[in-house]
Amino acid sequence: MKDIQTSSSYQQSDIRDGLVVPLMEEFYTIQGEGFHTGKAAYFIRIGGCDVGCHWCDVKESWNPDSHPPTPIAAIVANAKKYSSTVVVTGGEPLTWNMEPLVSSLKAEGMQVFVETSGAYRLTGDWDWICLSPKKTAQPKEAYYNAAHELKVIIYNQNDFKWAEEHAAKMHVGCQLFLQPEWSKREEMMPFIVDYVMTNPKWKVSLQTHKYMHIP
Repeated sequence: MKDIQTSSSYQQSDIRDGLVVPLMEEFYTIQGEGFHTGKAAYFIRIGGCDVGCHWCDVKESWNPDSHPPTPIAAIVANAKKYSSTVVVTGGEPLTWNMEPLVSSLKAEGMQVFVETSGAYRLTGDWDWICLSPKKTAQPKEAYYNAAHELKVIIYNQNDFKWAEEHAAKMHVGCQLFLQPEWSKREEMMPFIVDYVMTNPKWKVSLQTHKYMHIP
């Protein structure tokens, strides 16, 4: 777990123990992509990521020092006002110890989902894990058995082979999705449609929240 450079009263031990996390934003919206598309959920976006995807649409999340260290108790208190379903995303949320946050949310009766690259050690007893691997950081082996969903971003045609390499490692029953990188969606969608029709173990994922113009 990393340290956050902060002048606040929080101790680095609180950050390492997962009692405080760099919170970029939190908001109530509609899940826009993957297996749970269309479901209302409270999103918690955690700052900090060194995976470095060149097409990342939230690069402002990368530097954890840019986001206020926030006690998880405050995050839980906000989340339970809005929804019984919570999605933790980033950044890369598993950069930090997520066990206290997940446990606290579940103690309030919430289902807790995460989207992760799998680049860091898996912490937390999640109700749903979406593994979205990136070429710049190989997922830890534990994610292949733990993830409920594999979502591979398709930027070019070489990514289909890469997607199959990861799918071969997933457990039976894992949901498999191919999603076009947003800036390449018009170019890559015909290839994704053809691929899924030829290989129906895969499903198509779209960033529907961007079409709906919501967060």
